[in-house]
Amino acid sequence: MQRRFGDYCLDTATRQLVHGTSEVRLSPKAVDLLQFLLDNRPRALSKAELHHHLWPDTFVTDAALTVLVAELRDVLSDSAAAPSLIRTVRRFGYAFCGEVSENMQAPAVSRTCWIIWNSREFPLHEGENIIGRDPGASVQLDFPSVSRRHARIVVSSSDATVEDLGSKNGTVLRNDRITGTARLADLDELEVGSARLVVRILRAGAKTQTLGLVTR
Repeated sequence: MQRRFGDYCLDTATRQLVHGTSEVRLSPKAVDLLQFLLDNRPRALSKAELHHHLWPDTFVTDAALTVLVAELRDVLSDSAAAPSLIRTVRRFGYAFCGEVSENMQAPAVSRTCWIIWNSREFPLHEGENIIGRDPGASVQLDFPSVSRRHARIVVSSSDATVEDLGSKNGTVLRNDRITGTARLADLDELEVGSARLVVRILRAGAKTQTLGLVTR
């Protein structure tokens, strides 16, 4: 889905913010905040609700949220004193107050993606797929070593990427702990807490390969 407001457009599938024809760089948490505000507009979101969504397994101070809001306002050229997009609700939280148009059409995905763990298969859909203990996660792993919202895989027509969501035990791709967003390839191995996952990404018409997997 593409959401347009002013001269900006947020693509929720690729997690890209565009101003005119140029991509605007935002931190992953700032993208999360912008998308959450857009999802709930024009409702005012309390600081407690925002903290729970952005840092579900971690205690952070209100300063962390203030920094994210300031990052968004700086990128969007919005003013705290006279906001046109992000409104401060005094002693409560924040709300998105701008006019938004949505484009529901999304490019067709020319690939099939799924996760294999312990002989189970978890299909991945276009857009955001959460890995974690959360019962609503696309890949639900009920282990103490796995955070509630541990990592995120985003599938688009062009690629699939993985990003750790500030988990306690980290996410490992190709034996390296990831710190940002990393592109995935077919047969990549992901370690999420104590769970070892295999990523399958196949283009339409491609033949699958039998895997001999050792999982834990």
